[in-house]
Amino acid sequence: MEPVLILILVAVGMGASIIGTIFGLGGGIIFIPVLTVGLGLAASEAVAVSLVGIIATSTGAASHYVKTGLTNVRLGLLLEVTTSVGAMAGAMLAAYVSNWILLLAFACVLIYSAANMIFRKEKVIECSEDEEDGMAFPYEDGKCSTTGRYKVANVKSGLAICTGAGVLSSMTGVGGGAIKVPLMNVHMHVPMKIASATSSYMIGITAFSGAIVFFIHGNLLLDYAAAIAVGALVGSFIGTWVSKKIDAGPMRKYFSILLIAIAAIILLEAGGVL
Repeated sequence: MEPVLILILVAVGMGASIIGTIFGLGGGIIFIPVLTVGLGLAASEAVAVSLVGIIATSTGAASHYVKTGLTNVRLGLLLEVTTSVGAMAGAMLAAYVSNWILLLAFACVLIYSAANMIFRKEKVIECSEDEEDGMAFPYEDGKCSTTGRYKVANVKSGLAICTGAGVLSSMTGVGGGAIKVPLMNVHMHVPMKIASATSSYMIGITAFSGAIVFFIHGNLLLDYAAAIAVGALVGSFIGTWVSKKIDAGPMRKYFSILLIAIAAIILLEAGGVL
């Protein structure tokens, strides 16, 4: 591999990881267009490399978010049960479903999620410290010095929706964070920063489940994946530092705008423009 190409891949991995770490997305929405349109990789190869980049992003981000207490590890592991099953199913189904149909469905989900985050106010179900509830957790936002306890709602339906997020993650390589973050924030009433941090923790597990299948099928380009992973790991550390400087309130608005931008890119790809 040419040194210039290595530097490009490292830079792409770093930039995508910074954005992905801040919002809990993983960076796949940047990896896929660059790898397919910019570098001419086949769709299956780009998805496989993207999943490795997402694993690296999650590894770096999760190491920080878990340590600071922002990640809800219990909720993340619970949702990953169905998400991982969906990810493995998506990787196996990728060869049998028309790509444009999948992309169109994914874009519609993102637009719906963005609309909900724009027009519906964040609803956090607060509870007291002495309240005994298996899905009640402490919350602290270091930037705003906000503390309290919140209760996770709609767990069963959240598990079901995460199955679809896993399928879409593996089949498109974009990462399920674009669905998981609004799902946790809007539907399950998890505070925005907790949702983003928990998604960053989850997406690595989801991506790993799909990447293994692509590796077995011989679609993983190891040299591309290695360069992307190095950049993504460095970018994740930068992203966690930036995240500490951002207030939780505006994050919802920024995330909604980002979802709409992602949906627009996916629609262009589905239409054959990209």
